[in-house]
Amino acid sequence: MFKNIEDKLEDDANIVEAKTTQTGFAGYDTTSAEFNRNFQRNFRHLYDSTFQLLFRVAFRVTNNSEAAEDICQESFFRLYEKKMFFPNPEEAKYWLIRVVKNAALNYAKRKERERKAYQRAFKEDYRQVETGELLLVKKETSEEVQEALEKLPENLRMVLILKEYADMNYKEIGKTLGISEGNVKVRVFRARERLESLLEDKLASKKQN
Repeated sequence: MFKNIEDKLEDDANIVEAKTTQTGFAGYDTTSAEFNRNFQRNFRHLYDSTFQLLFRVAFRVTNNSEAAEDICQESFFRLYEKKMFFPNPEEAKYWLIRVVKNAALNYAKRKERERKAYQRAFKEDYRQVETGELLLVKKETSEEVQEALEKLPENLRMVLILKEYADMNYKEIGKTLGISEGNVKVRVFRARERLESLLEDKLASKKQN
């Protein structure tokens, strides 16, 4: 089993035959040595140019660097193993962002279910969250923003993550999420308002305590 996609690329450097032929390659001879050389070269460029962007997206959703890296690696593995073809690099980037986004959201939801199951098993007092006891713990500003970000509805959280942390413009975000550019602008505006409100409420709670 390969630790990451770079190990896989190195191992496949001299491969002259593709393992499988995918229907997505209509009109392309995926068994040719030339195709494989071109595919590996283009894949390497895609990996080098998009990995950090994808990692930022995954990390902001999962708040876990190891999980974020695993999600990104798995997404690249999926593209590589299937020898997926895209009309241009931008389409490949959008596809990867969607895959990473969905995988990260699934991870976050799974971890939340596990946390609730743990709390039920050990009968932890949920009132601790409500009484503000956790707010007495000193946190860095970035941690506070991350906490507030996680409280946003999913549709608002994702546009803000893509805008602020993936450095994508409104058009790119709309294409990634399958919504209009105008809708993206509205969501970003609402997300920023909601985030600011959450941070202000937290600051006020700290002063009171």
